[in-house]
Amino acid sequence: MKLRVEPATQPALAERATWHYDAPYTSYDDDGRPVKNPERFLVARDETDALAGWVYFEERGDAIFYGLGLRPDLTGRGLGLDFVRQGLELARARFGSRRIVVDVAEFNERAARVYERAGFRVSGKHVRHIEGHGDVPFVDMELAE
Repeated sequence: MKLRVEPATQPALAERATWHYDAPYTSYDDDGRPVKNPERFLVARDETDALAGWVYFEERGDAIFYGLGLRPDLTGRGLGLDFVRQGLELARARFGSRRIVVDVAEFNERAARVYERAGFRVSGKHVRHIEGHGDVPFVDMELAE
Protein backbone atom coordinates (compact mmCIF):
# COMPACT_ATOMS: atom_id res chain seq x y z
CA MET A 1 0.00 0.00 0.00
CA LYS A 2 1.45 3.35 -1.01
CA LEU A 3 0.80 6.01 1.60
CA ARG A 4 1.03 9.77 1.56
CA VAL A 5 2.05 11.30 4.87
CA GLU A 6 0.96 14.82 5.74
CA PRO A 7 0.46 17.00 8.81
CA ALA A 8 -2.54 15.96 10.89
CA THR A 9 -5.57 18.21 10.72
CA GLN A 10 -8.17 18.44 13.46
CA PRO A 11 -10.75 16.54 11.33
CA ALA A 12 -8.22 13.74 10.71
CA LEU A 13 -7.38 13.52 14.41
CA ALA A 14 -11.10 13.48 15.24
CA GLU A 15 -11.58 10.59 12.80
CA ARG A 16 -8.63 8.75 14.36
CA ALA A 17 -10.22 9.18 17.80
CA THR A 18 -13.22 7.12 16.63
CA TRP A 19 -11.14 4.05 15.78
CA HIS A 20 -11.80 0.97 17.89
CA TYR A 21 -9.51 -2.04 17.97
CA ASP A 22 -10.55 -5.60 18.76
CA ALA A 23 -9.41 -7.23 21.99
CA PRO A 24 -6.71 -7.48 23.19
CA TYR A 25 -5.76 -4.20 21.45
CA THR A 26 -8.48 -2.02 23.01
CA SER A 27 -5.90 -0.08 25.03
CA TYR A 28 -4.98 1.58 21.72
CA ASP A 29 -8.47 3.10 21.45
CA ASP A 30 -8.63 6.85 22.08
CA ASP A 31 -12.29 6.59 23.15
CA GLY A 32 -12.92 10.00 21.60
CA ARG A 33 -10.34 11.77 23.77
CA PRO A 34 -8.31 14.44 21.96
CA VAL A 35 -4.68 13.57 21.35
CA LYS A 36 -1.96 15.20 23.40
CA ASN A 37 0.54 17.21 21.36
CA PRO A 38 -1.36 17.13 18.05
CA GLU A 39 1.46 19.10 16.42
CA ARG A 40 3.63 15.97 16.61
CA PHE A 41 1.16 13.85 14.62
CA LEU A 42 1.18 13.15 10.93
CA VAL A 43 -1.48 11.15 9.14
CA ALA A 44 -1.06 8.56 6.41
CA ARG A 45 -3.56 8.51 3.58
CA ASP A 46 -3.95 5.74 1.02
CA GLU A 47 -4.44 6.02 -2.74
CA THR A 48 -8.14 6.87 -2.26
CA ASP A 49 -7.29 9.66 0.26
CA ALA A 50 -8.75 7.59 3.12
CA LEU A 51 -7.08 7.91 6.50
CA ALA A 52 -5.03 4.71 6.84
CA GLY A 53 -2.81 5.43 9.82
CA TRP A 54 -0.77 7.93 11.74
CA VAL A 55 2.81 8.54 12.78
CA TYR A 56 4.17 10.52 15.70
CA PHE A 57 7.67 11.82 16.39
CA GLU A 58 8.88 13.23 19.68
CA GLU A 59 12.38 14.33 20.58
CA ARG A 60 13.50 12.61 23.79
CA GLY A 61 17.04 13.57 24.71
CA ASP A 62 19.35 12.32 21.97
CA ALA A 63 16.66 10.04 20.52
CA ILE A 64 13.51 10.32 18.45
CA PHE A 65 10.49 8.46 19.82
CA TYR A 66 8.49 6.99 16.96
CA GLY A 67 4.84 6.11 17.46
CA LEU A 68 2.52 4.80 14.80
CA GLY A 69 -0.76 3.06 14.22
CA LEU A 70 -2.76 1.60 11.39
CA ARG A 71 -6.52 1.92 11.07
CA PRO A 72 -8.05 -1.07 12.90
CA ASP A 73 -9.36 -2.82 9.78
CA LEU A 74 -5.87 -2.69 8.23
CA THR A 75 -4.10 -4.44 11.13
CA GLY A 76 -3.12 -8.08 10.89
CA ARG A 77 -3.01 -7.97 7.08
CA GLY A 78 0.76 -7.89 6.54
CA LEU A 79 0.95 -4.13 5.99
CA GLY A 80 2.86 -3.25 9.15
CA LEU A 81 6.45 -3.69 8.01
CA ASP A 82 6.05 -1.45 4.98
CA PHE A 83 4.22 1.12 7.12
CA VAL A 84 7.00 1.10 9.74
CA ARG A 85 9.66 1.45 7.06
CA GLN A 86 7.88 4.39 5.41
CA GLY A 87 7.79 6.15 8.77
CA LEU A 88 11.48 5.42 9.33
CA GLU A 89 12.31 7.03 5.97
CA LEU A 90 10.40 10.11 7.07
CA ALA A 91 12.17 10.14 10.45
CA ARG A 92 15.59 9.94 8.76
CA ALA A 93 14.66 12.77 6.39
CA ARG A 94 13.55 14.96 9.30
CA PHE A 95 16.00 14.03 12.04
CA GLY A 96 19.06 12.59 10.30
CA SER A 97 20.96 9.82 12.01
CA ARG A 98 19.59 10.32 15.53
CA ARG A 99 18.65 7.22 17.52
CA ILE A 100 15.08 6.05 16.93
CA VAL A 101 13.15 4.33 19.71
CA VAL A 102 9.69 2.80 20.03
CA ASP A 103 7.78 1.15 22.80
CA VAL A 104 5.17 -1.54 22.41
CA ALA A 105 2.75 -3.08 24.88
CA GLU A 106 4.22 -6.39 25.99
CA PHE A 107 1.09 -8.29 24.93
CA ASN A 108 1.35 -6.90 21.38
CA GLU A 109 3.66 -9.59 20.05
CA ARG A 110 2.41 -8.94 16.51
CA ALA A 111 3.78 -5.37 16.53
CA ALA A 112 6.98 -6.39 18.31
CA ARG A 113 7.71 -8.91 15.53
CA VAL A 114 7.18 -6.19 12.90
CA TYR A 115 9.54 -3.83 14.73
CA GLU A 116 12.16 -6.58 14.99
CA ARG A 117 11.86 -7.26 11.25
CA ALA A 118 12.36 -3.51 10.68
CA GLY A 119 15.62 -3.63 12.65
CA PHE A 120 14.58 -2.71 16.20
CA ARG A 121 16.03 -4.54 19.20
CA VAL A 122 14.78 -4.74 22.80
CA SER A 123 16.51 -2.16 25.00
CA GLY A 124 14.42 -2.25 28.18
CA LYS A 125 11.01 -2.46 29.77
CA HIS A 126 8.69 -0.15 31.68
CA VAL A 127 5.11 -0.04 32.99
CA ARG A 128 2.64 2.66 32.02
CA HIS A 129 -0.75 3.27 33.62
CA ILE A 130 -3.48 3.44 30.97
CA GLU A 131 -6.84 4.74 32.10
CA GLY A 132 -9.40 1.96 32.00
CA HIS A 133 -6.70 -0.69 31.48
CA GLY A 134 -4.52 -0.35 34.58
CA ASP A 135 -0.78 -0.85 34.62
CA VAL A 136 0.40 -2.14 31.24
CA PRO A 137 3.94 -3.54 30.77
CA PHE A 138 5.78 -2.11 27.74
CA VAL A 139 8.90 -3.22 25.89
CA ASP A 140 11.34 -0.49 24.83
CA MET A 141 13.02 -1.01 21.47
CA GLU A 142 15.77 0.84 19.63
CA LEU A 143 16.58 0.80 15.93
CA ALA A 144 19.86 -1.09 15.50
CA GLU A 145 22.42 0.79 13.45
